[in-house]
Amino acid sequence: MYPFEQTFAFMCDLSRILLLGDSLLWPPKQVASDHVEIELMKKHSKLLFPLTALVLAMPFSSLAEVKEVTLLHTNDIESVYEPVDAFWNPDISRIGGIPYLATLIHETRAEEEISFLFDAGDIFTGSLSKQTQGKLAFDLYSAMGYDAIALGNHEFEYGWQTLKAVMPRAEYPVLNANIKFEENDAPFAQPYNIIERDGVRIGVIGVMGIDAFYNTMWKGNRQGLTIDNPTEVVQYWVDQIHDDVDMIVVLTHQNKTAPMQTDKEADPEVQRGFDEDYAMAGALKNVDVIFGGHSDHGLWEPAVHPETGTVVGLTFGQGKYLGYTKFEVNTETNQVEFVEGKLIPVESDELERDARTGQLIDDARAAFPELSETIATIDATAYRRYYRESNIGNLVADMMRDEAGADIGMISSGSIRVDLNQGPVTLENVMNVFPFTDKLAVVSISGAQVKELLEYSYTLPYGLAQFSGIEATYDSQRPEGERLISLKINGTEANDDKQYRVATYSYAASGGDGYHVFAEGTPVSEGDKVMNVLIDQFKARKNVEVPALGRQVDVSR
Repeated sequence: MYPFEQTFAFMCDLSRILLLGDSLLWPPKQVASDHVEIELMKKHSKLLFPLTALVLAMPFSSLAEVKEVTLLHTNDIESVYEPVDAFWNPDISRIGGIPYLATLIHETRAEEEISFLFDAGDIFTGSLSKQTQGKLAFDLYSAMGYDAIALGNHEFEYGWQTLKAVMPRAEYPVLNANIKFEENDAPFAQPYNIIERDGVRIGVIGVMGIDAFYNTMWKGNRQGLTIDNPTEVVQYWVDQIHDDVDMIVVLTHQNKTAPMQTDKEADPEVQRGFDEDYAMAGALKNVDVIFGGHSDHGLWEPAVHPETGTVVGLTFGQGKYLGYTKFEVNTETNQVEFVEGKLIPVESDELERDARTGQLIDDARAAFPELSETIATIDATAYRRYYRESNIGNLVADMMRDEAGADIGMISSGSIRVDLNQGPVTLENVMNVFPFTDKLAVVSISGAQVKELLEYSYTLPYGLAQFSGIEATYDSQRPEGERLISLKINGTEANDDKQYRVATYSYAASGGDGYHVFAEGTPVSEGDKVMNVLIDQFKARKNVEVPALGRQVDVSR
């Protein structure tokens, strides 16, 4: 029964009581016949109509229906199309993969009366995304049924002009409220959207963090754009739409830059937190939920800010978990109560491959058949470590060093974008390991500068740099600049005065990522793209053995 019907029935019952009784006592005296009842109603009609008006004027708030609303959310999926080996979790063999995430989304929504689905950005990255200039990513999110997404820094990888041209193909709002054009302050994207479903109206606002904008996007891809303070912008739009909606959701792409490590949920050392989201939750008024991204942090249960009650959720990224939050929403008073929240693992081996998203991926691969070519096999899972030596880091550094004929190979942990599953390795897999345009560069530096390079790496600015050709011990608990204990280069003690040739990626060779020591060295050569070097190395080796660990040993562990 709707609130109006409830009120009308109540009005009739109350009128009958008053009209048929000699007093306001309950129960009323028995009436002899319907004829008497009719006569009494005629007699007291002057009382009935004011009473009707009075009851109808009563607020419906006490009778309004409280609805259960489920909000599902993801962040930083970054085109992880296929499951990855869950080597850190004894209970799950494989996790993630967009077609399996899609199945989980459909199954979960089927069990919920009212549900909405959001993403906090970074839907681009990887070879298929690049080949399609982001079209595949937008189509996949349409197929999965997203209600709105926020822009992440990776969406600008092909330049803002390309992004702007591709965005209209999305069947959902693509939101950002604080990126604008420098020339005229016009917004780059739609700042907010109001979504209505089954009588529930949700206002959704998207923003990016200032650090994410300036420090994780190449300046050429954002030339002509600028950014405003995300918290101030969100509050402005909240004030504009608050009276028109039942609840407000903010999708953010901020916090510290994510560590490039798949098993981050099992390694607290690399978890980057959600400081900016939490501070925003405490500063904003009339915001019910913040779903964050960028840091690849995760919350097994959402955090609730103690001062504002704003709920904050994140999912660890890469499509490994589906965020689930349930609320009770009073659509009359706009009161929102948090009920429960959790992360649901995308257990790939327990889920069917979704047909629609699977077909989109298959069609994209068919359009670029070379990407599916198996170019090698690998004998074990090659996985990333952000703050420690990793076997995939050793492998990539070995290949760069071998190709260049250098003494040392070096790659930053943040540059290695995916793990490699044990077994067949396709061209697409290798292209995704280092999906950048950097070339293989060789720089000559002294032994003393090599030590300086290692000392900088041990401050963990972009994770621990991965090396080939060295054996080092260090103590991460010592003061910065004093952590290196011993160093051998190709089996021999490092000589401070000797020149060593280091193969690295061209951005680092120019002093980028803080590796200023390379800018002080002598450039030797610049060759093919690192991506092409890795492809050639995998093809040449055919049966690839994952290198053992032990090149950089932290004695404090």
